[in-house]
Amino acid sequence: MKQEWKAEELSSVGLAFVGDAIWEIYARQHCLNKGVRKPNDLHKLCTKYVSARAQASALSALMPALTDAEAAIVRRGRNAKSAHVRRNVDVLVYRHSTAFESLIGYLHGTGQRDRLEEIVSMALQYLDDPEKESQK
Repeated sequence: MKQEWKAEELSSVGLAFVGDAIWEIYARQHCLNKGVRKPNDLHKLCTKYVSARAQASALSALMPALTDAEAAIVRRGRNAKSAHVRRNVDVLVYRHSTAFESLIGYLHGTGQRDRLEEIVSMALQYLDDPEKESQK
């Protein structure tokens, strides 16, 4: 499928829309790579990675590793006005998860595949073991 949209032309919410889907694919592949096969177990495990809290937490861990341009995308995503906020999530957590998704959408949309893989790998490693990462 040919990509005809340009990341630079999308709003932060548009980038987050794409980033949400891309992150979901990475998270599902990660769960499958862990050997989980039952649909219910897959769903439960994937929630560990795709929830707003998980995304906000991963972003916090990633911030020191981001370039200035990536940090600017994160700020735009965090400050984006969304039409709604999930009822079960704090507004700040939701904004940070939107910022994370914006970053993923931006990297995907600009064709920065190596950097996307690097960011995704760091996020997944952190979410697998946040205690280990915080001791570095």
